[in-house]
Amino acid sequence: AYATVGHCSPHLFNKVEKVALPRLREFNSQALSNMVWAYATLGYSSTQLFEKVAEVSIPQLRDFNSQAISNTVWAYATVGHSSPQLFDKIAEVAYPSIHKFNSLNIANTVWAY
Repeated sequence: AYATVGHCSPHLFNKVEKVALPRLREFNSQALSNMVWAYATLGYSSTQLFEKVAEVSIPQLRDFNSQAISNTVWAYATVGHSSPQLFDKIAEVAYPSIHKFNSLNIANTVWAY
């Protein structure tokens, strides 16, 4: 909700990061993509969080739908966090199903690369 209304609370985001980091393996694809999307939407970058989300996401990328894929790469590109392994794996996973992406998902994914 904070990202949707454009209100950043650094104190809350710092706390969420501390609580979420050790539990990210419990997050599903939507939760992972929503997490980095929210941080990026508010311009709040956390190297540690983005690195850990990439690490946790790679093994479960086949569970990411087109929106989760596009939101994830958009978030990384928006905050300028480079994650070549994540982007390479996403390209591999997205390639066979890119025809199922809607126009916004295609645009956000291409823009991020």
